[in-house]
Amino acid sequence: MKPADQPTTLWSALAILAISLILQHEFDIKHALLFLIGTGLGISLMHALFGFTGGWRRFQRERRSAGIRAQLLLLALSSILFFPVIGHAIPGVHAVAANGSVALMVLVGAFLFGIGMQLGGGCGSGTLFTVGGGHVVMLIVLAFFVVGATIGTLHLPWWNTILNGGRVSIIDEFGGWIPALVIQLAAFAVLYYLVARIERQRHGSVVPLIEKDGSNLSFSERLVAGPWPMWWGAIGLSVLGLATLLTAGFPWSVTFAFGLWGAKIWAALGGDPASWGYWSGGYPAKALSSSVLADTVSIMNFGIILGAVLASSLAGKFAPPGKISRNRLVAAIVGGLLLGYGARLAFGCNIGALLGGIASGSLHGWLWLVAGFVGSAVGVRIRVIMRLDPAPRG
Repeated sequence: MKPADQPTTLWSALAILAISLILQHEFDIKHALLFLIGTGLGISLMHALFGFTGGWRRFQRERRSAGIRAQLLLLALSSILFFPVIGHAIPGVHAVAANGSVALMVLVGAFLFGIGMQLGGGCGSGTLFTVGGGHVVMLIVLAFFVVGATIGTLHLPWWNTILNGGRVSIIDEFGGWIPALVIQLAAFAVLYYLVARIERQRHGSVVPLIEKDGSNLSFSERLVAGPWPMWWGAIGLSVLGLATLLTAGFPWSVTFAFGLWGAKIWAALGGDPASWGYWSGGYPAKALSSSVLADTVSIMNFGIILGAVLASSLAGKFAPPGKISRNRLVAAIVGGLLLGYGARLAFGCNIGALLGGIASGSLHGWLWLVAGFVGSAVGVRIRVIMRLDPAPRG
Protein backbone atom coordinates (compact mmCIF):
# COMPACT_ATOMS: atom_id res chain seq x y z
CA MET A 1 0.00 0.00 0.00
CA LYS A 2 1.42 3.37 -1.03
CA PRO A 3 1.61 6.16 1.57
CA ALA A 4 -1.01 8.88 1.34
CA ASP A 5 -0.21 12.12 -0.46
CA GLN A 6 -0.75 14.22 2.66
CA PRO A 7 -0.62 17.74 1.13
CA THR A 8 -3.14 16.83 -1.59
CA THR A 9 -5.32 15.02 0.94
CA LEU A 10 -5.34 18.10 3.17
CA TRP A 11 -6.13 20.71 0.51
CA SER A 12 -8.82 18.55 -1.13
CA ALA A 13 -10.52 17.91 2.23
CA LEU A 14 -10.41 21.63 3.04
CA ALA A 15 -11.78 22.49 -0.40
CA ILE A 16 -14.67 20.04 0.05
CA LEU A 17 -15.49 21.52 3.45
CA ALA A 18 -15.24 25.12 2.23
CA ILE A 19 -17.36 24.59 -0.88
CA SER A 20 -20.07 22.74 1.05
CA LEU A 21 -20.28 25.61 3.55
CA ILE A 22 -20.41 28.20 0.74
CA LEU A 23 -23.19 26.31 -1.03
CA GLN A 24 -25.18 26.01 2.19
CA HIS A 25 -24.77 29.74 2.88
CA GLU A 26 -25.36 31.06 -0.63
CA PHE A 27 -28.10 28.62 -1.70
CA ASP A 28 -29.53 26.01 0.66
CA ILE A 29 -28.78 22.78 2.47
CA LYS A 30 -29.90 20.77 -0.58
CA HIS A 31 -27.07 22.17 -2.70
CA ALA A 32 -24.53 21.38 0.02
CA LEU A 33 -25.88 17.84 0.43
CA LEU A 34 -25.77 17.17 -3.32
CA PHE A 35 -22.19 18.42 -3.47
CA LEU A 36 -21.27 16.04 -0.64
CA ILE A 37 -23.13 13.18 -2.32
CA GLY A 38 -21.10 13.95 -5.45
CA THR A 39 -17.96 13.78 -3.33
CA GLY A 40 -19.02 10.34 -2.10
CA LEU A 41 -19.64 9.24 -5.68
CA GLY A 42 -16.14 10.40 -6.65
CA ILE A 43 -14.61 8.44 -3.77
CA SER A 44 -16.59 5.32 -4.70
CA LEU A 45 -15.72 5.57 -8.39
CA MET A 46 -12.02 6.12 -7.70
CA HIS A 47 -11.54 3.48 -5.01
CA ALA A 48 -13.46 0.84 -7.00
CA LEU A 49 -12.18 2.09 -10.40
CA PHE A 50 -15.80 1.64 -11.42
CA GLY A 51 -16.34 2.65 -15.02
CA PHE A 52 -18.24 1.27 -17.97
CA THR A 53 -15.49 1.81 -20.53
CA GLY A 54 -12.92 -0.66 -19.24
CA GLY A 55 -15.49 -3.33 -18.40
CA TRP A 56 -17.01 -3.22 -21.88
CA ARG A 57 -13.61 -3.17 -23.57
CA ARG A 58 -12.32 -6.14 -21.60
CA PHE A 59 -15.40 -8.18 -22.43
CA GLN A 60 -15.31 -7.23 -26.10
CA ARG A 61 -11.59 -7.96 -26.40
CA GLU A 62 -11.00 -10.79 -23.93
CA ARG A 63 -14.48 -12.05 -22.98
CA ARG A 64 -13.80 -11.25 -19.33
CA SER A 65 -17.13 -10.28 -17.78
CA ALA A 66 -16.42 -9.11 -14.21
CA GLY A 67 -16.87 -5.44 -15.13
CA ILE A 68 -20.18 -6.05 -16.89
CA ARG A 69 -21.45 -8.27 -14.07
CA ALA A 70 -20.64 -5.50 -11.58
CA GLN A 71 -22.59 -3.06 -13.76
CA LEU A 72 -25.55 -5.45 -13.84
CA LEU A 73 -25.37 -5.64 -10.04
CA LEU A 74 -25.42 -1.83 -9.91
CA LEU A 75 -28.42 -1.71 -12.24
CA ALA A 76 -30.28 -4.34 -10.22
CA LEU A 77 -29.63 -2.67 -6.87
CA SER A 78 -30.52 0.76 -8.26
CA SER A 79 -33.76 -0.59 -9.74
CA ILE A 80 -34.73 -2.17 -6.42
CA LEU A 81 -34.13 1.16 -4.66
CA PHE A 82 -35.61 3.41 -7.36
CA PHE A 83 -38.78 1.62 -8.48
CA PRO A 84 -40.79 2.11 -5.27
CA VAL A 85 -39.94 5.82 -5.34
CA ILE A 86 -40.65 6.30 -9.05
CA GLY A 87 -43.80 4.17 -8.68
CA HIS A 88 -45.12 6.45 -5.89
CA ALA A 89 -45.23 3.58 -3.40
CA ILE A 90 -43.87 5.67 -0.51
CA PRO A 91 -46.29 8.30 0.80
CA GLY A 92 -44.87 11.81 0.71
CA VAL A 93 -41.84 10.83 -1.36
CA HIS A 94 -41.88 11.93 -4.98
CA ALA A 95 -39.23 11.99 -7.69
CA VAL A 96 -39.08 12.40 -11.45
CA ALA A 97 -37.92 9.49 -13.60
CA ALA A 98 -35.11 9.88 -16.13
CA ASN A 99 -37.59 9.07 -18.87
CA GLY A 100 -36.29 9.98 -22.32
CA SER A 101 -37.89 9.42 -25.70
CA VAL A 102 -37.59 6.20 -27.66
CA ALA A 103 -36.17 7.88 -30.74
CA LEU A 104 -33.60 7.68 -33.50
CA MET A 105 -31.46 10.27 -31.78
CA VAL A 106 -31.03 7.93 -28.79
CA LEU A 107 -29.69 5.20 -31.07
CA VAL A 108 -27.38 7.59 -32.91
CA GLY A 109 -26.26 9.41 -29.78
CA ALA A 110 -25.57 6.29 -27.72
CA PHE A 111 -23.72 4.68 -30.66
CA LEU A 112 -21.49 7.76 -31.02
CA PHE A 113 -21.00 7.86 -27.25
CA GLY A 114 -19.93 4.20 -27.28
CA ILE A 115 -17.23 4.95 -29.84
CA GLY A 116 -16.19 8.06 -27.95
CA MET A 117 -15.87 6.32 -24.60
CA GLN A 118 -13.35 3.88 -26.04
CA LEU A 119 -11.36 6.53 -27.91
CA GLY A 120 -11.43 8.94 -24.99
CA GLY A 121 -10.77 6.24 -22.41
CA GLY A 122 -13.68 7.13 -20.16
CA CYS A 123 -17.45 7.51 -19.94
CA GLY A 124 -19.35 10.36 -18.31
CA SER A 125 -18.52 9.52 -14.72
CA GLY A 126 -15.21 7.92 -15.73
CA THR A 127 -13.96 11.15 -17.27
CA LEU A 128 -14.72 13.07 -14.07
CA PHE A 129 -13.10 10.68 -11.61
CA THR A 130 -9.98 10.18 -13.74
CA VAL A 131 -9.63 13.96 -14.02
CA GLY A 132 -9.82 13.96 -10.23
CA GLY A 133 -7.08 11.35 -10.20
CA GLY A 134 -4.76 13.77 -11.97
CA HIS A 135 -4.74 12.24 -15.47
CA VAL A 136 -3.80 15.10 -17.79
CA VAL A 137 -5.09 13.41 -20.94
CA MET A 138 -8.55 13.21 -19.39
CA LEU A 139 -8.56 17.00 -19.01
CA ILE A 140 -8.31 17.11 -22.80
CA VAL A 141 -11.16 14.60 -23.10
CA LEU A 142 -13.26 16.67 -20.70
CA ALA A 143 -12.58 19.91 -22.59
CA PHE A 144 -13.76 18.42 -25.88
CA PHE A 145 -16.60 16.63 -24.09
CA VAL A 146 -17.84 20.12 -23.20
CA VAL A 147 -17.41 21.31 -26.82
CA GLY A 148 -19.28 18.29 -28.20
CA ALA A 149 -22.12 18.67 -25.68
CA THR A 150 -22.47 22.35 -26.55
CA ILE A 151 -22.71 21.61 -30.28
CA GLY A 152 -25.23 18.90 -29.43
CA THR A 153 -27.49 21.43 -27.74
CA LEU A 154 -27.47 23.50 -30.93
CA HIS A 155 -28.55 20.52 -33.08
CA LEU A 156 -30.89 18.82 -30.59
CA PRO A 157 -34.18 20.48 -31.66
CA TRP A 158 -33.67 19.17 -35.21
CA TRP A 159 -32.85 15.64 -34.06
CA ASN A 160 -35.89 15.67 -31.78
CA THR A 161 -38.24 15.81 -34.79
CA ILE A 162 -36.94 12.61 -36.46
CA LEU A 163 -38.54 9.20 -35.73
CA ASN A 164 -39.49 10.06 -32.18
CA GLY A 165 -41.81 7.57 -30.52
CA GLY A 166 -42.16 9.50 -27.28
CA ARG A 167 -41.49 8.37 -23.74
CA VAL A 168 -42.22 4.81 -22.67
CA SER A 169 -42.20 3.73 -19.01
CA ILE A 170 -42.09 0.02 -18.33
CA ILE A 171 -43.66 0.72 -14.94
CA ASP A 172 -46.73 2.04 -16.73
CA GLU A 173 -46.64 -0.56 -19.49
CA PHE A 174 -46.52 -3.54 -17.09
CA GLY A 175 -49.15 -2.25 -14.70
CA GLY A 176 -47.09 -1.02 -11.77
CA TRP A 177 -43.63 -0.97 -10.27
CA ILE A 178 -43.72 -4.49 -8.75
CA PRO A 179 -44.33 -6.50 -11.96
CA ALA A 180 -42.03 -4.15 -13.89
CA LEU A 181 -39.26 -4.67 -11.32
CA VAL A 182 -39.65 -8.46 -11.44
CA ILE A 183 -39.36 -8.44 -15.23
CA GLN A 184 -36.38 -6.10 -15.16
CA LEU A 185 -34.53 -8.16 -12.53
CA ALA A 186 -35.18 -11.28 -14.61
CA ALA A 187 -33.61 -9.52 -17.61
CA PHE A 188 -30.53 -8.66 -15.52
CA ALA A 189 -30.28 -12.28 -14.35
CA VAL A 190 -30.38 -13.54 -17.95
CA LEU A 191 -27.70 -11.06 -19.04
CA TYR A 192 -25.56 -11.97 -16.01
CA TYR A 193 -25.83 -15.66 -16.91
CA LEU A 194 -25.04 -15.06 -20.57
CA VAL A 195 -21.89 -12.96 -20.06
CA ALA A 196 -20.63 -15.36 -17.38
CA ARG A 197 -21.24 -18.29 -19.71
CA ILE A 198 -19.34 -16.58 -22.52
CA GLU A 199 -16.40 -16.00 -20.18
CA ARG A 200 -16.46 -19.62 -19.00
CA GLN A 201 -16.53 -20.88 -22.59
CA ARG A 202 -13.46 -18.78 -23.47
CA HIS A 203 -11.41 -19.25 -20.30
CA GLY A 204 -12.80 -22.33 -18.57
CA SER A 205 -13.75 -20.39 -15.44
CA VAL A 206 -15.36 -17.14 -14.33
CA VAL A 207 -13.59 -14.53 -12.22
CA PRO A 208 -15.84 -14.07 -9.17
CA LEU A 209 -17.01 -10.62 -8.17
CA ILE A 210 -16.44 -11.42 -4.51
CA GLU A 211 -12.82 -12.49 -4.22
CA LYS A 212 -10.80 -13.04 -1.08
CA ASP A 213 -8.56 -10.05 -0.47
CA GLY A 214 -4.93 -11.09 -0.56
CA SER A 215 -3.72 -7.99 1.31
CA ASN A 216 -3.39 -7.55 5.04
CA LEU A 217 -5.47 -4.36 5.11
CA SER A 218 -8.25 -4.06 7.64
CA PHE A 219 -11.77 -3.21 6.55
CA SER A 220 -11.43 0.39 7.76
CA GLU A 221 -8.05 0.84 6.00
CA ARG A 222 -9.44 -0.46 2.75
CA LEU A 223 -12.59 1.61 3.10
CA VAL A 224 -10.61 4.83 3.51
CA ALA A 225 -7.65 4.26 1.21
CA GLY A 226 -8.87 1.53 -1.16
CA PRO A 227 -8.73 -0.37 -3.35
CA TRP A 228 -12.34 -1.50 -3.27
CA PRO A 229 -13.68 -4.60 -5.00
CA MET A 230 -16.14 -3.72 -7.73
CA TRP A 231 -19.10 -5.02 -5.76
CA TRP A 232 -18.34 -2.45 -3.05
CA GLY A 233 -18.47 0.17 -5.77
CA ALA A 234 -21.83 -1.14 -7.02
CA ILE A 235 -23.30 -0.92 -3.52
CA GLY A 236 -21.84 2.53 -2.86
CA LEU A 237 -23.01 3.97 -6.17
CA SER A 238 -26.52 2.54 -5.83
CA VAL A 239 -26.98 3.90 -2.29
CA LEU A 240 -25.61 7.32 -3.27
CA GLY A 241 -27.77 7.21 -6.40
CA LEU A 242 -30.82 6.79 -4.16
CA ALA A 243 -29.60 9.67 -1.98
CA THR A 244 -29.40 11.80 -5.14
CA LEU A 245 -32.90 10.80 -6.20
CA LEU A 246 -34.39 11.66 -2.81
CA THR A 247 -32.45 14.91 -2.39
CA ALA A 248 -32.56 16.33 -5.92
CA GLY A 249 -35.89 14.81 -6.93
CA PHE A 250 -34.39 13.21 -10.06
CA PRO A 251 -31.72 10.57 -10.80
CA TRP A 252 -28.00 11.22 -10.89
CA SER A 253 -26.98 13.04 -14.07
CA VAL A 254 -23.63 14.20 -15.45
CA THR A 255 -23.62 15.60 -18.96
CA PHE A 256 -26.24 18.36 -18.82
CA ALA A 257 -23.62 20.35 -16.94
CA PHE A 258 -21.09 20.00 -19.76
CA GLY A 259 -23.42 21.61 -22.27
CA LEU A 260 -24.19 24.33 -19.74
CA TRP A 261 -20.51 25.06 -19.15
CA GLY A 262 -19.92 25.26 -22.89
CA ALA A 263 -22.89 27.57 -23.42
CA LYS A 264 -21.70 29.88 -20.65
CA ILE A 265 -18.19 29.96 -22.12
CA TRP A 266 -19.63 30.72 -25.56
CA ALA A 267 -21.72 33.53 -24.09
CA ALA A 268 -18.65 34.95 -22.33
CA LEU A 269 -16.85 34.96 -25.71
CA GLY A 270 -19.64 37.02 -27.25
CA GLY A 271 -21.91 34.28 -28.56
CA ASP A 272 -25.66 34.12 -28.04
CA PRO A 273 -26.59 30.58 -26.96
CA ALA A 274 -29.83 31.94 -25.44
CA SER A 275 -31.13 32.24 -29.02
CA TRP A 276 -30.70 28.51 -29.59
CA GLY A 277 -33.85 26.45 -29.21
CA TYR A 278 -32.46 24.29 -26.40
CA TRP A 279 -31.46 27.23 -24.19
CA SER A 280 -34.48 29.43 -24.94
CA GLY A 281 -36.92 28.07 -22.36
CA GLY A 282 -37.56 25.89 -19.33
CA TYR A 283 -34.82 24.82 -16.96
CA PRO A 284 -31.98 25.20 -19.54
CA ALA A 285 -32.82 28.92 -19.92
CA LYS A 286 -32.93 29.34 -16.15
CA ALA A 287 -29.61 27.54 -15.71
CA LEU A 288 -27.95 29.59 -18.46
CA SER A 289 -28.98 32.86 -16.83
CA SER A 290 -27.96 31.78 -13.30
CA SER A 291 -24.69 31.04 -11.54
CA VAL A 292 -23.17 27.69 -12.46
CA LEU A 293 -23.27 26.88 -8.74
CA ALA A 294 -27.05 27.06 -8.85
CA ASP A 295 -27.11 24.03 -11.14
CA THR A 296 -27.20 20.88 -9.02
CA VAL A 297 -25.73 18.70 -11.79
CA SER A 298 -22.71 20.99 -12.00
CA ILE A 299 -22.07 21.02 -8.27
CA MET A 300 -22.33 17.22 -8.14
CA ASN A 301 -19.76 17.01 -10.94
CA PHE A 302 -17.44 19.30 -8.98
CA GLY A 303 -17.99 17.04 -5.99
CA ILE A 304 -17.10 13.93 -8.01
CA ILE A 305 -13.83 15.50 -9.14
CA LEU A 306 -12.85 16.61 -5.64
CA GLY A 307 -13.96 13.28 -4.15
CA ALA A 308 -11.71 11.49 -6.63
CA VAL A 309 -8.82 13.85 -5.75
CA LEU A 310 -9.29 12.99 -2.08
CA ALA A 311 -9.57 9.24 -2.73
CA SER A 312 -6.56 9.09 -5.06
CA SER A 313 -4.41 11.10 -2.66
CA LEU A 314 -5.40 8.85 0.27
CA ALA A 315 -4.32 5.88 -1.87
CA GLY A 316 -1.09 7.61 -2.93
CA LYS A 317 -2.15 7.49 -6.57
CA PHE A 318 -2.78 11.13 -7.42
CA ALA A 319 -1.35 12.43 -10.71
CA PRO A 320 0.41 9.32 -12.05
CA PRO A 321 3.17 10.11 -14.56
CA GLY A 322 2.63 9.36 -18.22
CA LYS A 323 3.39 10.59 -21.72
CA ILE A 324 0.73 11.51 -24.25
CA SER A 325 1.42 10.13 -27.71
CA ARG A 326 0.14 11.83 -30.85
CA ASN A 327 -2.39 9.06 -31.46
CA ARG A 328 -3.58 9.27 -27.86
CA LEU A 329 -4.02 13.02 -28.20
CA VAL A 330 -6.06 12.64 -31.40
CA ALA A 331 -8.16 9.92 -29.77
CA ALA A 332 -8.77 12.15 -26.73
CA ILE A 333 -9.98 15.04 -28.90
CA VAL A 334 -12.20 12.95 -31.19
CA GLY A 335 -13.41 10.81 -28.31
CA GLY A 336 -14.35 13.85 -26.25
CA LEU A 337 -16.32 15.38 -29.12
CA LEU A 338 -18.22 12.13 -29.72
CA LEU A 339 -18.89 11.72 -26.01
CA GLY A 340 -20.38 15.18 -25.68
CA TYR A 341 -22.39 15.19 -28.89
CA GLY A 342 -23.63 11.64 -28.39
CA ALA A 343 -24.67 12.23 -24.78
CA ARG A 344 -26.68 15.30 -25.70
CA LEU A 345 -28.60 13.45 -28.43
CA ALA A 346 -29.23 10.39 -26.25
CA PHE A 347 -30.71 12.24 -23.24
CA GLY A 348 -27.53 11.65 -21.27
CA CYS A 349 -24.53 9.41 -20.90
CA ASN A 350 -24.07 5.99 -19.32
CA ILE A 351 -25.13 7.59 -16.01
CA GLY A 352 -28.04 9.87 -16.83
CA ALA A 353 -29.51 7.76 -19.65
CA LEU A 354 -28.35 4.18 -19.15
CA LEU A 355 -28.19 3.91 -15.34
CA GLY A 356 -30.74 6.61 -14.53
CA GLY A 357 -33.05 5.58 -17.35
CA ILE A 358 -33.08 1.84 -16.69
CA ALA A 359 -33.19 2.26 -12.91
CA SER A 360 -36.25 4.52 -13.20
CA GLY A 361 -38.07 2.28 -15.67
CA SER A 362 -37.51 4.12 -18.94
CA LEU A 363 -37.36 2.03 -22.11
CA HIS A 364 -34.95 4.52 -23.66
CA GLY A 365 -32.31 3.37 -21.14
CA TRP A 366 -32.41 -0.14 -22.58
CA LEU A 367 -32.22 1.29 -26.11
CA TRP A 368 -29.18 3.30 -25.00
CA LEU A 369 -27.54 0.16 -23.59
CA VAL A 370 -27.81 -1.75 -26.86
CA ALA A 371 -26.66 1.12 -29.10
CA GLY A 372 -23.89 2.17 -26.72
CA PHE A 373 -22.54 -1.38 -26.48
CA VAL A 374 -22.44 -1.70 -30.28
CA GLY A 375 -20.69 1.67 -30.54
CA SER A 376 -18.19 0.56 -27.91
CA ALA A 377 -17.35 -2.52 -30.01
CA VAL A 378 -16.65 -0.24 -32.97
CA GLY A 379 -14.52 1.99 -30.76
CA VAL A 380 -12.51 -1.01 -29.56
CA ARG A 381 -11.69 -1.86 -33.16
CA ILE A 382 -10.72 1.73 -33.93
CA ARG A 383 -8.34 1.67 -30.94
CA VAL A 384 -6.52 -1.24 -32.56
CA ILE A 385 -6.35 0.59 -35.92
CA MET A 386 -4.91 3.64 -34.14
CA ARG A 387 -2.41 1.41 -32.33
CA LEU A 388 -3.71 2.38 -28.92
CA ASP A 389 -4.19 -1.33 -28.18
CA PRO A 390 -2.59 -4.45 -29.63
CA ALA A 391 -4.65 -6.60 -31.97
CA PRO A 392 -6.62 -9.23 -30.02
CA ARG A 393 -5.38 -12.78 -30.16
CA GLY A 394 -7.39 -15.41 -31.93
